Amino acid sequence: MDFILILQMVIAAIIAAVMYTVIGAAPGADETATIAPITLVLVLSGLDPAIILAFFISAIIACKLIDSVPVSIAGIPAGVMSTPMVEHAMVLKKNGLTDTSIRKIASGAIIGTIVSIPVSLFLAQALIPFAKIIEKYGDPVFFVGAILLALMSKKKLIAIVSILPFALLIQGLRYMYWGVGTVPEDTNVFISFFLGITIGPVILTLFELLNKDRRDKFERYDKKSIHMKNTEKIKKFPNPFKILTKKEIGYSILSSLIGSVTFILSPVGLTTFFGELFSSRTKDEVEKASLAVSTMESLAQSTYISGALIPLIALGIPLSPVAIGPGNPLFNAPPVFTLDNNMHHLLTTSDFILATLIGAIIACGFTFYIAVKYSREICRFVFKKIPHEALLGLFFSLVLLLAFIDGGIVNIFGVLLIGIVSGLFYRLGVSYGVLFMTLYSAPWIIKALSAL
Repeated sequence: MDFILILQMVIAAIIAAVMYTVIGAAPGADETATIAPITLVLVLSGLDPAIILAFFISAIIACKLIDSVPVSIAGIPAGVMSTPMVEHAMVLKKNGLTDTSIRKIASGAIIGTIVSIPVSLFLAQALIPFAKIIEKYGDPVFFVGAILLALMSKKKLIAIVSILPFALLIQGLRYMYWGVGTVPEDTNVFISFFLGITIGPVILTLFELLNKDRRDKFERYDKKSIHMKNTEKIKKFPNPFKILTKKEIGYSILSSLIGSVTFILSPVGLTTFFGELFSSRTKDEVEKASLAVSTMESLAQSTYISGALIPLIALGIPLSPVAIGPGNPLFNAPPVFTLDNNMHHLLTTSDFILATLIGAIIACGFTFYIAVKYSREICRFVFKKIPHEALLGLFFSLVLLLAFIDGGIVNIFGVLLIGIVSGLFYRLGVSYGVLFMTLYSAPWIIKALSAL
């Protein structure tokens, strides 16, 4: 790997760290909806895979690091993964410890990063001998994964029932496209369907706005007033191992190990379960909240990193909620990447290690310092200057563009249909993981049903 390529990887990681330090602090900035489309654009632009990986690793780490700001200051989750921390962060805020909450959460993310990277690389190497077997049964594995994620959901019944009709919708649209000649029969429309699921709740809400009766029932809000307390200024570079107590460090390391090993399971479910489990024996509410937020964040960060790296290095197929969600363009972005020709096949082990370290070091160094030292300023800027709707509008327009490129005008309406259905399922309690697993296993499901 030459110096120019390494320099490009560093620049890409810096851009990602800066970009997602801002985007990640925006309320409701879901990781899948914000990271996947940009990563997809980079893949389709033809950049070197190592540069894209450095960008992606920096983006997910920065996004998770900065979510401490809106959660701690305003009690607003930046993305789905930060939702379990809101209640505990508000306990710290109630006790005048907003700055402590930010530092604990950000420090937990650093612990998760430090632990998960070597563990992920080790597990990936251990799984490589079994890659061919797993790939051979990839489609049924995705179907089983959808079932497992459905069983882990709070709304188990609706999640399980949704799998077959949603698979029928996806594969039915594909057969229609082939039948009318929208796309050739050897072309499998995937990326735009994936993005339609990603912003499904947004599409459903936009359609609801077209219904006057429904629109009139929406609650109206005046300008929101968010009060932020002054926090203690940090002059030197913060040390996460001094910010956390020995108990918090120990539980954060343990949760990071658990998150790295259980990468195939739902990150949100794991974060909620183990965060509450580890803090449940602590009686003092402040100590309990501090332990919960640091543990939850370390586990969330580790599941994100391991969920992307292990399938990417060992398998080449997106066999985790993270890989299927924000990391999907790294595996499957036709015509550049396919399941038979992606980063798994193009990068060496040393390439993976170098790109991961560059992205992680830059994101941790930049975003951790910014999150801890300038949290109030960032939060004030984001809340005042960057409307949530503007970000959603940007990604929605990108989805429509890619839908047109994938399958013309017809596919735009097909993606809208998928968005409405997936948005409705999501609102009923079906997780993104179930929907994405169904997207991957849809051809196998329909083929199995037709053989009955």
